[in-house]
Amino acid sequence: MADDAPTLVPCAPGVLTPDELRTLFLFEKLTDEQLGWIAAHGCTMHMPAGGVVIREGDPADQFFVLLSGTIALSRKVGQDEVETSRTEQRGVYMGATQSYLRDDGVPRKYMASMRALDDSDFFVLSAADFSHMMREWFPMAIHLLEGLTLGMRNTAAAISERQRLTALGALSAGLMHELNNPAAAASRAAGSLRQRVAGMRHKLGMLASGKVPTDRLEALVELQEDVIERAAKAPTLTAMQTSDLEDELGEWMEERTITGGWDLAAVFAQGGLDTDCLNEIETRVGAPDLLDQAIHWLGYALETEQLMTDIEDATSRVSTLVNAAKQYSQMDRAAHQWIDVHSGLKSTLVMLTHKIGSGIKVVKDFDRTLPQIPAHPAELNQVWTNLIDNAVQAMNGVGTLTIKTYREGDNVIVSVGDTGPGVPDEIKKRVFEPFFTTKPVGQGTGLGLDISYRIVVNGHGGDIVLDSKPGDTKFKVRLPLAEPAST
Repeated sequence: MADDAPTLVPCAPGVLTPDELRTLFLFEKLTDEQLGWIAAHGCTMHMPAGGVVIREGDPADQFFVLLSGTIALSRKVGQDEVETSRTEQRGVYMGATQSYLRDDGVPRKYMASMRALDDSDFFVLSAADFSHMMREWFPMAIHLLEGLTLGMRNTAAAISERQRLTALGALSAGLMHELNNPAAAASRAAGSLRQRVAGMRHKLGMLASGKVPTDRLEALVELQEDVIERAAKAPTLTAMQTSDLEDELGEWMEERTITGGWDLAAVFAQGGLDTDCLNEIETRVGAPDLLDQAIHWLGYALETEQLMTDIEDATSRVSTLVNAAKQYSQMDRAAHQWIDVHSGLKSTLVMLTHKIGSGIKVVKDFDRTLPQIPAHPAELNQVWTNLIDNAVQAMNGVGTLTIKTYREGDNVIVSVGDTGPGVPDEIKKRVFEPFFTTKPVGQGTGLGLDISYRIVVNGHGGDIVLDSKPGDTKFKVRLPLAEPAST
């Protein structure tokens, strides 16, 4: 459907009689007096085939009833027009259908475009006349309709706000859990490090008071640096290899009556040092009476280095989580900007780590050549959260979560897939409806996918579709590469 203006066709007043109006199902129960009023205030309009009767987004100032012909309704999705219905049923109505609702300060606009597919005739009332008629003749019905419409709107807003708070609470709890692990690890490592440093001071005092020649102390300090460097370059061993190495080192130390040799063997094995290294240490130390203290000294040095590495890893993990939280919440960032979709996807995965769990394998198939897109990143992160959370729940803790990005024409596609049981055909067409949910009472509001749909379609001019079969369900989000054209 072309994005052209409605075809302006004159509306002829006073053409239909009350008896003719009564043949329309919308007016069949009205009195003669009411039909006379409608006939006097309405008019008829002829639209040739191909003409645009109303256009989505224009002020809703007329109410139309189809008398003859065929019409098609469509809505704009991104740069495309999607036909939503087609009918030739006489008496169907469209246009300013909610003009009778209380003025809430929001201008009424047509929610869809309408085109005549062949020569069509309409009965037309102005929005003001239709509103006056409804409010004067059916006051109780209007109160009920207003209560229903406004009630659903307020309920949706309240539940949406509560859902956001609940999701924020769950994410905060998960983030605190993720932060607690590295923070606790860093605290434990710092406590152990204090003990090892104290032990090193003690051993240093013993070495210094043992009348060790200066050249031996210098050689020992030099040996310490060599051992630490060798440990840093040692290859990573499997658990079985580490266990075997620990046995070899323990036997070596036992043969030389090293105090607490089996405990020290675990430290040297973790550092990836073998008996060849110990033989070199023995040779460079020289004096047999100094070997025990030298091995302990080097063990403390190795363990200290390992503990500092543990602290560095733990604090780095905390920093990564904090950066992910900032990226997810878009702190200190503009609401609308050009973004790389992968940043939001990665931060969302980090924030949802506690929900994903160890039973779900995460596959990230990202096309890193994708250009940036214009978007509201905080809103898109909400979309990713809803889609990933739904996928995780569908798999019930076991399966594969696949996040894929690729380019399709002038759009970026983000696909969130899972290996869950799939969505039945009878439910697919309803998943984006407000309040529709298949989850048990108290576990789902039915607004997650509705909110996601509105963010993608209304907020970004894109589209979101569901493709599902058992073992392979995908939600595909299409986002335009360019700013939507202004209308």
